[in-house]
Amino acid sequence: MSHEAHETQEPETPHLDFEGTTPYEDYVKADVLTHLQHPLSDDPGEMVFLVTTQVMELWFTVIVHEWETAAGALRQDDVPTAVAALKRSVREMEALNASWKPLGQLTPAQFNSYRSALGEGSGFQSAMYRRMEFLLGDKSASMLVPHRGAPRVHGELEKALHEPSLYDEALRLLARRGYAIPASVLERDVSLRYEPSEEVEAVWTALYSGDDSDELARLGEALTDVAELVWRWRNDHLVATRRAMGSKAGTGGSAGVAWLEKRARKNVFPELWTARSHV
Repeated sequence: MSHEAHETQEPETPHLDFEGTTPYEDYVKADVLTHLQHPLSDDPGEMVFLVTTQVMELWFTVIVHEWETAAGALRQDDVPTAVAALKRSVREMEALNASWKPLGQLTPAQFNSYRSALGEGSGFQSAMYRRMEFLLGDKSASMLVPHRGAPRVHGELEKALHEPSLYDEALRLLARRGYAIPASVLERDVSLRYEPSEEVEAVWTALYSGDDSDELARLGEALTDVAELVWRWRNDHLVATRRAMGSKAGTGGSAGVAWLEKRARKNVFPELWTARSHV
């Protein structure tokens, strides 16, 4: 066959006839996903808010999977697998953070047009986001209370509350590698919020003062990338909320902007930030 004849050959027709649903539908469940939207107002903007929030929940699910993978790898002293999962989560968090774009330009009038549809609903009630926070070491048993009426969700959160965080696993690995992580950190009650330690700061300072190609230094940078994007997420949330509703009280009884401002001031994996001042 000549080259010209090959170029003019019609492309093959894809397989179009299936016994039931398409293999794509069987795998992705697109029909389920695209029929989960049930706006409660007549405002067309509510659909954007609802879908964007659902997309955020899907990203939370992926990121939890990555961080649990990383934590499990660190327990097995498998730093490369942990770093690979953390790097994937960075790209996923960038996509998650971009979810604020459709909501970040809301005027108060636009948000108020469907805000009442939320009722007592609020983002802090998201169970999957709470699992993200627990993996970051930001733990609070009180945050299980809203989920008492959902046994499976409550059980998953309770399990996450009592498991070591991603950062706990990193510090335990450093201790196994011979670094002086204090017993007060290694033996702490992991169901409580992580508090900074000067001894942990000294360990990260020593690591960052050495070979920056060392796998533990690369682990520190991967964790810092995650921490930076968590900070950006919190700040983008704050800005979007401030723009849409000013300083009014949030839905679900939260303090709204005041609560978000407090959250935005906190860094996760704190010694990874403070150690840099001593290198």
